[in-house]
Amino acid sequence: MTMKDIETKLDAKTKDAVLKSQKTEMTEHVVYKRLAKKQRGRNAEILEQISEDEARHASIWERYTNTKVRPNPVAVILYTFLNMLFGITFTLKLMELNEDRAQKKYKKFLTLLPDAEEVLKEEEKHEQALLDLIDEERLKYTSSIVLGLNDALVELTGTLAGLTFALANSRIVGLAGLITGIAASLSMAASEYLSQKSEERDTLPVQASVYTGVAYIITVALLIFPFFVSSSVYAALAWSLVNALIIIALFTFFVSVVRSVSFKPMFTEMALVSFGVAAISFVIGSIANKLLGGSL
Repeated sequence: MTMKDIETKLDAKTKDAVLKSQKTEMTEHVVYKRLAKKQRGRNAEILEQISEDEARHASIWERYTNTKVRPNPVAVILYTFLNMLFGITFTLKLMELNEDRAQKKYKKFLTLLPDAEEVLKEEEKHEQALLDLIDEERLKYTSSIVLGLNDALVELTGTLAGLTFALANSRIVGLAGLITGIAASLSMAASEYLSQKSEERDTLPVQASVYTGVAYIITVALLIFPFFVSSSVYAALAWSLVNALIIIALFTFFVSVVRSVSFKPMFTEMALVSFGVAAISFVIGSIANKLLGGSL
């Protein structure tokens, strides 16, 4: 069957699927090219190679569609922004996840398009092998970031919930949370430094402690902020708990993408632990307030 015969036999749905695949390849070609310019050494070479592969795949689809397509500008801007915010590995993994979904469409016309199977195999093996070579510092310290976030979420949500009923004053609760958070972040950073130094790892103790401390402080800031802007202590607590849920969701999504693990179980576990401690502390604070005659 000649190329002209195949092109003639393409129905509307198949051609639309091929065009979408072609646009995806062109978009990723541009994104990988941009990301390569922000990297050095081996990482830059890997991204350049992937970019060339995507351009070649797009040219294969173009032979069938006989149509030139432009990259998706919104996707290019989005992936560039995500790279700045979450790093190169997260961005690449997310792109691969999206492409995996698109690859399912390839199977519908593999028998019609002879080159599709070759493209599919290359996407599954070659690019994944290249992505595995990407080395990013922050991923080495994921456990340190998890430590800072988890401890801040569990400790501070519990503290703020308990103080809300015990003190019933937004500013005082916020100030108490700020003092507790700063002291705890320094303590956690120091503990992580000593823990890393006592064990043989491929991470540096100082960097690990910094990642833990910074993750803790950022979480503290997001959790106590509502208490300084809301006059209602209960509204502030509700706002703070929503912030905690957002932090858990964002970080869980990040880890699930870069580690290729399931999002739901990890999110559920972190949320249940944090909100479970908050609920217990809320009850303890309420009891403390009543025992003191509501004088606080």
